Amino acid sequence: MKLCALIVLLGFTAFAHGADMYRWVDEKGVVNYTPYPPPANIRNVEQKKLGATGKAQTSDAPYSVQVAVKAFPLTFYTTAACGDPCKAARAHLDKRGAPYAEKDPSNPASPQEFEDFKKMAGGNPQVPFLTVGQLKNLQGYLASEWDAALDAAGYPSAAIPGTKPAGAKPPSTPPAKPSVEPPAAAK
Repeated sequence: MKLCALIVLLGFTAFAHGADMYRWVDEKGVVNYTPYPPPANIRNVEQKKLGATGKAQTSDAPYSVQVAVKAFPLTFYTTAACGDPCKAARAHLDKRGAPYAEKDPSNPASPQEFEDFKKMAGGNPQVPFLTVGQLKNLQGYLASEWDAALDAAGYPSAAIPGTKPAGAKPPSTPPAKPSVEPPAAAK
């Protein structure tokens, strides 16, 4: 009996590989998953497309990294004029495989965003600057400090082999001045 069930299950998975799947509830309230469309009288139908591997799409990041990102999201503040310190900091995050959001405080989306950055920086806004969730704010780049904060947050010590760098895009617009200045509306 178990052998028959196994053969049916293997046949079903082979048929479903790369195919559409349908989830629907019949008139008795039974949830059905089938590789073929339900009867015409069924109204609530969800069509799911399985990937080439037959698995549902999930994040490429390992579970431990997903946990770290959720608990302690990284925000990397940099400007185009920052130069080598910001390049080294970005390379450090990429080498560790730590996903981060990148922001340019010299080009904030709103005056409030710059004020928030200034407050996090203790009134002395400098880049590079890294926030590790609510755990720590790091001003300037010192590899040992960044490693300690990333380790405490649960980020990997090195990128997982075979994965692409986790980094964000560099700022797209260069600042008007080499220093971090608040927007005219915030003065």
